[in-house]
Amino acid sequence: MDASLKWQGGMGFTAVSNSNHQILLDSDASVGGQDEGPRPMELILMGLAGCTAMDVISIMRKKRQNVTGFEIETHASRASEHPKVFTAITIKYIFYGHEINPKAVERAIELSETRYCPAQAMLAQVAPITLTYEIKEAAD
Repeated sequence: MDASLKWQGGMGFTAVSNSNHQILLDSDASVGGQDEGPRPMELILMGLAGCTAMDVISIMRKKRQNVTGFEIETHASRASEHPKVFTAITIKYIFYGHEINPKAVERAIELSETRYCPAQAMLAQVAPITLTYEIKEAAD
């Protein structure tokens, strides 16, 4: 896997992945940025959410669960001193659907945590990760 980064001036950078997708990174004005893109640590948290989300929704489909909507909320606490690493992470999985089996949800989350999500496996080496879920019956 490769990525490249090109400075755009100020604190803005365009990052390009080896799949040729790009994203603008920036910072806020207090450190010379223009707030035109996410911060690098935000991208790490977003990557974690995306990694586990893809695992979980794939497993739920295989388990033939009637999931009509799905969200993840993440929160990371950071050290107060530089390099301000993550010190704790929470991931909340929110499922919407009809008659979703809690055991299927728990197993999907467990498989992502212990087997499939490299982002979670890597970050768990440096910060504790708390996992929770909520199931909401869809209105339709």
